[in-house]
Amino acid sequence: MAATSQHDDPGPVFAALADPTRREVVRMLAAQPGLTASALAGELPVSRQAIAKHLAQLRDAGLAEAEVSGRETRYRLTPEPLAGAMAWMVAAGGQWDARLERLKRQL
Repeated sequence: MAATSQHDDPGPVFAALADPTRREVVRMLAAQPGLTASALAGELPVSRQAIAKHLAQLRDAGLAEAEVSGRETRYRLTPEPLAGAMAWMVAAGGQWDARLERLKRQL
């Protein structure tokens, strides 16, 4: 059996994006790469500690990378895992389209 990479399994991406705060962090990092946890916390109604936990989950899912710059840690979005999740959704949607088409022909 072939080994799967992190990007082959969309589960961590879906789990990370299930939280609305993390989705907002992803949106903010897409718009402004290089934000710090403090900057994100200043824009969102959560503490810096909560943002740090959200960023850790995004990093674990492969959706964010941290770069230390002096005394600051800056984050950027790494969108590659989103492609795997989107491919999974397209495949799942295609299966349902085929099933619905067969049902339509039977009716």
